[in-house]
Amino acid sequence: MATISDVARAAGVSISTVSYALSGKRTITASTRARIEDAIRELDYQPHAGARMLAGATTNILALSAPIHTDGHLPTHMRFVTAVVDTARRYDYDVLLLATDDDVSGIRRVAASSLVDGVVAMGVKAHDERVEIVKRAALPAAFIGVSGEHGDGVACVDLDFERAGRLAITTLADAGHRTVGVVGHPPTYLERGTGFVQRFNAGLEAEAAARGIRIDVVSPTLARGDAERAFDDLLDASPEMTAVLFHCNEPVVEAVLRRIRERGLEVPTDLSAFAACASYDTSHLAVPLSSIPLPLDQMCRIAVESALRQVRGVDALGVELIPPVAEDRGSVARPRR
Repeated sequence: MATISDVARAAGVSISTVSYALSGKRTITASTRARIEDAIRELDYQPHAGARMLAGATTNILALSAPIHTDGHLPTHMRFVTAVVDTARRYDYDVLLLATDDDVSGIRRVAASSLVDGVVAMGVKAHDERVEIVKRAALPAAFIGVSGEHGDGVACVDLDFERAGRLAITTLADAGHRTVGVVGHPPTYLERGTGFVQRFNAGLEAEAAARGIRIDVVSPTLARGDAERAFDDLLDASPEMTAVLFHCNEPVVEAVLRRIRERGLEVPTDLSAFAACASYDTSHLAVPLSSIPLPLDQMCRIAVESALRQVRGVDALGVELIPPVAEDRGSVARPRR
């Protein structure tokens, strides 16, 4: 296997000159660069992954900033990761996973190096520190989620969560429901400023207020038994509740559906149920649920393609919000009382 020393000897230059050609840190003459390029091709030299092959060339690696939090649902998290990797592979790109839970340390490392061509970020906060990091580094980047009110000057793609919140309430209100129990994500999501939860809640609350719908909210964790206890509290506090709206991860939905049966209730005869922004297939649940699906694969594809357009020098900034669509699986009916 050829080394950088072999390339330097073949090109008749010093090792440092080859290094400058690979990193682009210093200007070298066109004739010298041509000799180095010829030597690299003839020797089939493969530079270390941490350096760009030549100034202005690409590494064919994207970083995926995907912080893992203890309150998250790992299978859902990995669906995002897999969707990003699948899209990147179609463009002959590899993906470097940055999974530290502090959001910023991994992205700072890659922004300070030439290891990757661009970044895709998920788990986006309402005001995300990673935005300024990629902007300062002039690093092509796309966010699966929206930072700030209008994306803070980077490329963002997401479901329109505010409209999804409104659509969820509209669906239940149009069916005649006046008191709706909401099973939401754990409170820690809001504590760390998770953007999609804030946006969904804003739409939900605004539409409920406009239509005179009472909403009662519980926010169970993924801990064993917590979802069942939260539903008991919800039903006991609001005996007039005729519908339950899920905006939470799949294990919580499954647990609450079991608890509904244990309490002698049937969906939708006794209690309507609706899943908002579902990252899972609601048709496979014990009770198939009407839902607003989360277009996860579409979001990841758009983000990867946006980052790669920026790598090619094409302006791909701005916010793209995907309109929510409701799917009817028969779990919402008019209340009997």
